[in-house]
This record gives sequence, structure tokens and C-alpha cells, in this order.
Amino acid sequence: MSKHEQTAKSVLEKIGGESNVKTMTHCMTRLRFELRDNNKADRAALENTPGVMGTNIAGTQFQVIIGNDVPKVYEQINKIGAFGGGAAQDDDTPKKKSNPFSALLDIISGIFTPLLPALAGAGMIKALLSVSDAFGWMAADGSTYQILKVIGDGTFFFLPILIAFSAAKKFGSSMFLAAAIAGAVLHPELTALFGSGGDLNFLGLPVTVVTYSSSVIPILLAIWASSYVEKFLDKVIPSALKLLFVPMITLLVIVPATLIAFGPVGSIVGQGLAGGITWLLDNTGIFGGLLLGGTMSLIIMTGMHWALVPIAILSLAEQNFDYILPIMFAANLGQAGATFGVFLRSRNPQFKALSLSTSFSAMMGITEPAMYGVNMRLKKPFVSGLIGGAVGGAIYGLFHVKIYVMAGGAGLPGIPAMIGPTFVYGMIGMAVAFAVGAAVTFVMGFKDIPLPASETSAATDAVAPAASEKAAPVVAVTPAIVEIRNTELSSPLTGTVKALADVDDATFAGEYMGKGIAVVPSAGVVTAPADGVVNSLAVTKHAVGMQTVDGTELLIHIGLNTVRLKGQHFNVLVEEGQAVTAGQPLITFNMNAIRAAGYDLTTPMIVTNTKEFEGFTALHSGAIEAGQPLLKLDVATPKLEALGD
Repeated sequence: MSKHEQTAKSVLEKIGGESNVKTMTHCMTRLRFELRDNNKADRAALENTPGVMGTNIAGTQFQVIIGNDVPKVYEQINKIGAFGGGAAQDDDTPKKKSNPFSALLDIISGIFTPLLPALAGAGMIKALLSVSDAFGWMAADGSTYQILKVIGDGTFFFLPILIAFSAAKKFGSSMFLAAAIAGAVLHPELTALFGSGGDLNFLGLPVTVVTYSSSVIPILLAIWASSYVEKFLDKVIPSALKLLFVPMITLLVIVPATLIAFGPVGSIVGQGLAGGITWLLDNTGIFGGLLLGGTMSLIIMTGMHWALVPIAILSLAEQNFDYILPIMFAANLGQAGATFGVFLRSRNPQFKALSLSTSFSAMMGITEPAMYGVNMRLKKPFVSGLIGGAVGGAIYGLFHVKIYVMAGGAGLPGIPAMIGPTFVYGMIGMAVAFAVGAAVTFVMGFKDIPLPASETSAATDAVAPAASEKAAPVVAVTPAIVEIRNTELSSPLTGTVKALADVDDATFAGEYMGKGIAVVPSAGVVTAPADGVVNSLAVTKHAVGMQTVDGTELLIHIGLNTVRLKGQHFNVLVEEGQAVTAGQPLITFNMNAIRAAGYDLTTPMIVTNTKEFEGFTALHSGAIEAGQPLLKLDVATPKLEALGD
């Protein structure tokens, strides 16, 4: 019997046996059980079991800490009895309250994020048709063109059904019942009834004519109300009758309520928001574009840009154009230009390579690696990017640059969405935003990241790179052949340093996984604390393991119990086995959304091969920037015992 089989058998026996397990899941370090009775688990015996590092109870969840071998132990337990899972599920642990604005942003992002692939795909098809119209590639009355038009328009026409499905998932109600509500208000016979011109009513209550296709707010209000009606009915109707009467009564209440109240109110609000933004940019012109372009990157950082997405969709539906998304293009190209300026001026070959690659990503519309990994890390380039976005936004505001279909992304791939009367000005604005961001960065300079071989942790002023310099090779680390040496680790995050003992998690605070330190982040990006190789990534994206070139084995765990988010709000930028350099972005995450979901973002950095070291010295306290020295490790030296006579 293998050691993992033995550990699995012992764990299952000491938590009260198979009959005591409701569900089992795992994260990167722990088995997470929902037990029928936590008192049946013998914690003392478990903690003395070979292969078990400790136990912890979080809410109703019983956790057994295994460490790096947790997937293997999990697999062996499932061979004994299939308890489900693979990724930790939500439990009944009380969530912290969040402010209403953060909660609203979390709801909007949670609803619209899953829709983006459909919106982007359909939007790009509509954009390609615009290109076809401009160059005469296809006859507009031909069947091929018409079928492509249907493919592009279908997503937007039936958008309320997609929103209903996603909103119901977010609100915790029936997704298929929500889709049925949306389908009812989009029914062709209802549309024909609206077009008849007569006064409409339902049981004597007036029904207002509203166009529901491509709408956003009416269906959001309807599904929000539906979630409460459905949950109330589920509580009061006997189990034997729920299947028939809960959906029937919900439909009978919500569909008429939508036609009488939610539809008219949502339509007024939607038209007001879309018209208000259009009026603002039409009348403020260059100044409105300058302000929005210069602050858009800050808006994106806070997550508030999610509030602009439905407004942009509304504007496209109501007016066939949108002013907001083009300014996102300018802001992203400003940050891309600033990162390119870092590439031009930095003397650190590895950081130059990082700057060039993240600049390209930002041009494609993915700005997090550039903003968090380079520009915010160096401070001045981030300001340069804001300036570039402001100048590009001013051009957009001056010439009223629009997009005419939903863009596939606010970067170069989304350019076809701009094809129309203002297309040339759109291209000029993007080019100017990039050039200004790069030029201001190059002229202003910045405190460069020191060369990997440098003994000092202090940054030096960046100057033009010497022609003779060549990029240092990045060598992948093979754990079995790395010599363990004294090492110094940089902070993987910008934020505030926190002692591991003060972390509100018994597993980390008790050093079951090893010694280390924690950071409470103020920016949503995790960077490599040293040169090395990524040797593990959590399936749920909330944790990364790596081994440094000095042989230090690390676990960086973003937040506490964030495995329950199942990967939502995290974006992994590297792969297992990939060689990385100090300061290279590994994972980005949406801090506002995670906090709004009620999670503590304190991020421990654990040295999992603690036994190889005897000295652990914190090099920093209080506020810290990613890349600043954080922890010094001294290799354990063999102790020779005195020999007797």
C-alpha cells in the first residue's frame, strides 16, 4: 500500500468513516469536508497521522491539511468512496458584509463577465460585416450576408434571455425559469400586440409598450424580483407541489409585473443613462474625453468599469453607437505605450523583455499585466499611461469618435468595431495615446528594477540601455538538482506586511505548511518573489507554487478560503513548468469583487521546505511595494554533537 493510500485510509477512518462524509473537495493544500457531525472526527488522532500536517474548522467545513500531496490523497479517498468535487464548493460560512456600491459592482461583473464571449464573438461578426460594407466584399442582399447578419444580431436581439440566465445564476434562482420569463416578453405575438396601436391592459392594469429585444435593465429588474418570489414560494409550498406550483406562480407574477412595471421603469432608466452619457460627451467634447480618458485606467482598477458595460450595450441598442468603449481603447493604448517606454529605457534585460511582452498584451486589450506588473510597480510610467489615455480621449471627445457594434476587446482586435464616419479619428487617437504614453515615460524616467545579479535592493535611475548588453538567459529549475542556498525573497504584492502569526487562519498562523510572511494587498497582481520556475497552480487559480533558483520552495496563497470562488475573479498569467524572473506577474485578481464576496485578501507566502532553513528574517514592515526585499532565509547548518570520552 502506497503512503498516499495509507494516509487516505487513515483520514477517512478518523473523520468518522464514509457515513459521516456529505461532500469532500480540495484546494491547493487541504482536504475540505462537509461532515454530518464534526464531533465524530478525532482531530488529535488526525494530527498525529503520517501525511497530515494539521486540521482546521472554518464555519461548517472540516479541513485536513495535507500540503503539496493533497491531490494524490484526494484521489485515493475517492477510490474508497466517491464524495464528489475536485474544487471546493461554497459552504454556509457567514460572509462579511460589503458596502452597497461594491456589492452592486460585484453583481454587474458577475452577470456580464460570462456573457462577454458571446457579446464579443457576435460583435466581431457585425464588425466584419461593416468591413464588408466598406470594401464591397459581399452583396448586402445576398443569402451569405443575411445569414452572417443573423448570426451577429441573434446574440443582441435575444440578449435579455442571456442576461436572465446569468442573472439567475448570480441571484441563486432557477436559470431556466429566468430564461422562460425573458422568452415570454420577447414572444413575437406580444411584439405584434404592442404594434397593434390599441390600449393594452392585464386584469385592468395598464401595460406600457416597450421594446424588450436588446434591452438590459428591464430583465435585470425582473429576474432580481423573480429570485425573491421563487425563494419565498419554495419555502411555503409543500415539497410534493413545488415542481408544479413554484414555476407556475413565479411566471404568473413576474411576467405581468415586467409588462406593467419593470419594463417601463427599466426602459426609462436605460434611455436616460445612454442618453445622459451621449449628451455629456456631445456637449463637453474635448474636456469630457480628456477627463474620462485620463481616469479610465483608474476606473478599471477599481472595477467600476463594469458599471459602464451595460450602459454601452444600452447605447448601442438605443442609438446604434457608443462613446464610452472607444475611450477604453485610448486608455489601454496609453498604458501599452507607457510600458513600451519602460522597454526602451530600462537597463535590466529581463525587465525589458517583461515590459515588451506586457506592452503587446495591453495593445490587445489585456492591460492588467502591464499596469500591475510594470507601470504601477514603477509609479511614474503609470502616470504617463494616464496622460497618454487623456490625450487620446481628448481626440476622441473632440471628434466624437464612436463604435458601432460591440467590440471584441478594447484593443487592436476590436478596431473593426470603429468602422464608420469617425474611424480615421479613432485610429489617430489610439496611435497618439500610445506615442504619448511611451514618450512621457522615456522623458520622465523612473527608478529601474536592479539587475538580477545586483547585491543591492535599491533601484537606480534608468538611463538608455547600453548596446553591448544582452538579455540574461532564463533557466528552468529542476527541483531534484537545485542546491539550496541562502536567499532573499521580494514581496510578491504591493500592500502592507503582516506577520504570519496574525493571519486569521489557523493553518497559516500555526505554520502547519511552513514558516513565512503575509501581505495585505493594495493592488491585484502577484509577482514572482525571485527567479525560478512555477511548479504548481491551483485549479481554482487562487494559489501558485514555485521553486527559486536557490532551492526555496514557495506557496503564495491569494486570500483566505478563496478556493470557494472556484477561480472567479482570478486570471493566471503563467503555466506549470514555466521559468519566471523576479517581478514577473503570475496571477492578477479583482480585489473589489473578492472583497465584495466577503473574503479576506490577506496573502500568505509560505516557505514549504522550511526545514532546510534555520534563519527567517523579515526585511520590511508596514507598507511595501511589489519587488522590495521582504524575507531573508539562511540555510540550516548541521549541528555536531560533542563526543563523550
